Amino acid sequence: MEENNVINKNKENTEKKFYTNKSFIIFTSIVGGLIILLLVFNIGMNVGFRKAGFSHNWGDNYHRNFAGPRQGFVGDFRNDDFIQSHGVFGQILKIEGKSLIINSIDNSEKVVNLNNDTIIRHFKDAVELSELKVEDYLVIIGEPNETGQIEAKLIRILPPPPQNNNFPNNRPIIPNSFPAF
Repeated sequence: MEENNVINKNKENTEKKFYTNKSFIIFTSIVGGLIILLLVFNIGMNVGFRKAGFSHNWGDNYHRNFAGPRQGFVGDFRNDDFIQSHGVFGQILKIEGKSLIINSIDNSEKVVNLNNDTIIRHFKDAVELSELKVEDYLVIIGEPNETGQIEAKLIRILPPPPQNNNFPNNRPIIPNSFPAF
C-alpha cells in the first residue's frame, strides 16, 4: 500500500515537472500561436473568397438583373478592383416590390433586396419601405447573394448632395472617394 503511494507521488511529481518545464511551456505557446495564426489566415481567405465570389456572380448574372448582354462586361471594368459586395451608396432608380434598383456612385446599377428584418432609417427615425421614393439617396449595408444582388440589412436615407450650378442639368456632385463597404 505504501509502495503504491510512493509510486503515485513519483508519477505526480514527474507530471508536475513535465507540465511546468520551460521547454514544454515554450512548445505549447508556439503551437498555440501557430493555431491562432492559421485561424486568422483562414478567416481572411474566407472573406476574400466571398468578395471574389460576389464579383464573379454579379458579372455572371448581370443580364438577369439588368437585361444586359449575356456575355457580361468583363472587358468593360475600369480597373481590376473588386466591386462593392456588402453595400452601395447611390440613388434609387426603381422600386419593385421589395427590391430596389440603385444607381451607385460608379454609375453601375445594383439590385438590393429587402426583407422583414431590413432596418430603414432617416436620421434616427425608423422608416417603412413604402416611404422610399425614386431619386432618394441611400447608403445600404448588407450581404451579397449568389445571384449578384445585395440582401439589405441596414438602409440609411441621406439628404441630397449639394448642387453645383457650373455643371449641365444642375447634377449633384458625388465624390469618388467614399469608403468601401
